[in-house]
Amino acid sequence: MKIDKPERPDPKTDPRPAAEAGRRAPRRAKEVLIKGIPVAPGIAIGAVFDTTEPPTEAPRRAVAAAAVDEEKARLAAAVAASKKQVAKLKTRLSVLPEEAQEELEPLLDAYALMLGDSRLIRGARKRIEHELLAAETAVSDEAEAIAEVILAAKDDDKAGLKRRAGEVREIARRLTRNLTQSGFRSFKEVPEGAILVAEELTPADAALLDPSRIAGVATEEGGADGHTAIMLRALGIPAVLGAPGLTEAAHRGDQAVLDGAAGTVALHPTAATLAHAKDQLAAYARERQRLGKLRRLPSVTTDGEHVELVANMEIPAELPLIAQAGAQGIGLLRSEFLFMNREDLPDEDDQVAAYGPIVEAMGGDPVTIRVLDWGGEKDMEALAEGIEPSHISPNPALGLRGIRMLLKRPELLEAQFAAILRVAATAPEGAVRVMLPMVTVPEEVKAARDIYDRVAKRLRRRGEKLPEKLPELGAMIETPGAALAADAIALEADFFAIGTNDLAMYTLAVDRGDAEVAHLYDPLHPAVLRLVQFSTEAALRLRMPVSICGEMAGNPRLVPLLLGLGIRCLSMNASAIPRVKQAVRALDIGDCARFARRVMEQSDPARIRELVDGFATGVTERG
Repeated sequence: MKIDKPERPDPKTDPRPAAEAGRRAPRRAKEVLIKGIPVAPGIAIGAVFDTTEPPTEAPRRAVAAAAVDEEKARLAAAVAASKKQVAKLKTRLSVLPEEAQEELEPLLDAYALMLGDSRLIRGARKRIEHELLAAETAVSDEAEAIAEVILAAKDDDKAGLKRRAGEVREIARRLTRNLTQSGFRSFKEVPEGAILVAEELTPADAALLDPSRIAGVATEEGGADGHTAIMLRALGIPAVLGAPGLTEAAHRGDQAVLDGAAGTVALHPTAATLAHAKDQLAAYARERQRLGKLRRLPSVTTDGEHVELVANMEIPAELPLIAQAGAQGIGLLRSEFLFMNREDLPDEDDQVAAYGPIVEAMGGDPVTIRVLDWGGEKDMEALAEGIEPSHISPNPALGLRGIRMLLKRPELLEAQFAAILRVAATAPEGAVRVMLPMVTVPEEVKAARDIYDRVAKRLRRRGEKLPEKLPELGAMIETPGAALAADAIALEADFFAIGTNDLAMYTLAVDRGDAEVAHLYDPLHPAVLRLVQFSTEAALRLRMPVSICGEMAGNPRLVPLLLGLGIRCLSMNASAIPRVKQAVRALDIGDCARFARRVMEQSDPARIRELVDGFATGVTERG
């Protein structure tokens, strides 16, 4: 049987679209270059994977008076479900880089507050009662009313106002999803090596991304100073936000090249574009390799001064990263991971089982364990159940937190001290140290030392093997009060660790999670620098070890200033160590000291930044 073959359509005369007419002989699509906002540097080459957020809009709906109680119950159930989801997101924090944690945690805390007895929830209840609205309509109306008030505020920080309004709307969307049983966006189907394209990503979305799988992120909405942008930078995912026309131009499977530094997305890249992108990728790889070689080199200045570079650690899973970075120890082991997401408190044996492998893995390098720093704001149900709600401060930063709380509940401190002492007995002398959080007065260190000594005596009576010399007991300097009393605290403590993140926050009265004032947060403010200088000099006068363990420690441009102030130990996120070591090896201590004196004479933060940038640039050029 003869089968007639269809004729090949003539592109000149066929009325069908060209794409269909030329299906048998596809032509290469022309490169399309879309400009956006550079957010996170890096090159990504991969296939586009577009993702859309399921719609959250629910039709406006009124209810009968008899249904008011039912709607209020629906709202309460949605609030409870949303709280659980936010708490689950907080558990995700432990596997994110420290910078991402520090950005997302305050935001999730803000979400949790909005899901409490907030204006949003109270207003939605009132709208259900007085306007006879369905719960989802009431939530939407109240959220928009609050957002409009925020956006209408007279404030030069328009970006901050927009972020704050966005936070309210995001919680309203979450409540609406739970009220309408509509799904949340999932990233499980994103193929490895793909470039994720979306109209917009929320910070909660960003927290769910796996940096090892996703090559890059590009969105049509967003900006460089939003929470999502900060999250993507912290995750190290090359990203371009605010790219108009992106979602219309990009289709799933399209090949793309994303340049996070230039803020461009090239769809259907030409051979020349691809070749250039591959060259840039290779350059990034060489830079990583070059930094990797620093691991085996000493952290020594050009004039022979040793600078100890140690890592901050959140969870045991970070140990391989710390080893790869060439850290000389753990300068801040946050013990909160032991207390989070569990219904009971870890006992002494639980803590020995947790600390022991960490200390052993460090092979004799020092490990500084900070005892529990909790103030009611972290996700620790077992602790919260032991405290009356009326005793949890509405402002945890100024309430019963850190050493204050531990001295109120000495059984917690005793269990931690006992576990640390038992682990120290299995390690070389000096390999384990203990740090007290949120110290503000010398009496707190003295009271903690009394408990420390008492626990040691009890363990010895019990027959436990302990180090002949107990591990050093140090204090974190995190408040202006502690910094100004550093000379007195130094008489009670064995070492200092200056937490510059909290020190800047308390000194400047700025919460970085509050969009309205976040722009005022500045660790180079002269008041912050003078407190760092005062604390450092108080320790050095007694020949006592002192370190920096905030974000300043991991910033290579600030290393000359810190060394010039007398700091010789920097504790940071493990990923920052290679670049900081590179900076250390290019510096001369004499130059740093002269530079620090010049900086400390200044009273203008802008001038200080100029000096810091200028000195860092000069070092780079000389190197």
